[in-house]
Amino acid sequence: MKTKTSFSAQEMLAFEPAEKIGLVACVNPEGLPHISLITSIMAPKPDQLTLGQFCKGLSKQYIQQNPHIAFLIMTMDKKMWHGRARWTHLRNEGAEYERYNEIPMFRYNTYFGINTVHYLDLIETSGSQDLPMPKIILSAMLTKLAKSAAGSGVKDRVLKPFAEDLFNQLDSLKFIAYVGQDGLPVMVPVIQCQAADSRRLAFAPIAFKYELRRIPKETQVAVFGLTMGMEDVLIRGTFRGYKRTLGVSLGIIDIEWVYNSMPPAHGQIYPEVALTPVKEF
Repeated sequence: MKTKTSFSAQEMLAFEPAEKIGLVACVNPEGLPHISLITSIMAPKPDQLTLGQFCKGLSKQYIQQNPHIAFLIMTMDKKMWHGRARWTHLRNEGAEYERYNEIPMFRYNTYFGINTVHYLDLIETSGSQDLPMPKIILSAMLTKLAKSAAGSGVKDRVLKPFAEDLFNQLDSLKFIAYVGQDGLPVMVPVIQCQAADSRRLAFAPIAFKYELRRIPKETQVAVFGLTMGMEDVLIRGTFRGYKRTLGVSLGIIDIEWVYNSMPPAHGQIYPEVALTPVKEF
């Protein structure tokens, strides 16, 4: 797929609405992939992206330590762009800061507005792409048919019922990220991904086949699941490669870590974190 190093004026305009899907994949201090939903992503210049921060999650911290990111933008008409960028600096004032806080979603929010703007230099971007809906539907149906035979066989739960149901909703969106051999994050849509059980995810690699087939076996991956109601969950685990189950080739991910990325209470869900008493106020 051909890439380019700048956005067109039409693309910059398409990214302005707050009503869109914006995802950022970065690398944490342990060298593992992480994905965050950042709908405030915009392009104020042809070679620049900005992220508006209104609550403090892990991603803003990680990208300041390791500035290379992968991004994906999906507009409400199901147009999609993806690419790579490099974090450069942040500001708490200026034209972009004022522009963000004039957007109704943030200007009239009772609890928070944009408090910080992060700036990134664009490295490369794809052009606009349409979602391959026939392939996504076929992939989802084949995954649903074969996933039960690909379960882990372990009864102890990892995903809570809410998260398992989220991954199994056929209209929810899922995206996978891993760290490439060059040390940079790579992100791919995997909308057909579903929970084989509470400990394992599975997907048929028909939609986005070329990109998904490039994920190395035994690689640590992150998978972000999102409903259109903006409910989401992030898992991390080991990609076990492809296994033929009931005549269907399925990619298998064993879940090892689960994170709630929804504000206002971000936090690790699995492995469970022990509660500690509050001693200082």
